[in-house]
Amino acid sequence: MEVEELPLTGALLLTPQIFADERGYFTETYSRERYHACGITDSFVQDNISLSHRDVLRGLHGDRRMAKLVSVLRGSVFDVIVDARRASPTYGRWWGATLTAAAGRQVYVPRGFLHGYLALEDETIFAYKQSVAYDPAVEIAVAWNDADVGVAWPLEDRHPILSRRDATNPTLASLRPA
Repeated sequence: MEVEELPLTGALLLTPQIFADERGYFTETYSRERYHACGITDSFVQDNISLSHRDVLRGLHGDRRMAKLVSVLRGSVFDVIVDARRASPTYGRWWGATLTAAAGRQVYVPRGFLHGYLALEDETIFAYKQSVAYDPAVEIAVAWNDADVGVAWPLEDRHPILSRRDATNPTLASLRPA
């Protein structure tokens, strides 16, 4: 597995090995031993899958207690993480990249980060592991278009399809410190 440290402290881009032949392919998407060797020591307790149509934007969401391991099972997304840890040297900075099912890359999202993605194709299936169970009482969310964060979503002249909640999320600056 290839492991690349991202410019946001603690975040990683992972490329598991894919074994392909005339039948298709096989890849290992998680092995506690292998991921621990890469520095990912979280115990994952919940797995989630979402299906999105092109231009659906989900995020930016987070939980200060939660780490995630995210990947695309079908289609492609522009995946974004934002460091929301006030004491971090990379606080308020974002990183984004296109993730595809074909490439099989994963992003490790450390605790205290926000996460979001834009579906680039219809019927995109996105998967993520969580280190703690979802609890809406402690979830944090920030506007996808917060000017202070400045995510460059690849929308060109299109408008994203948002949930009601995501259309009204506050700015990062307005979040209360942990």
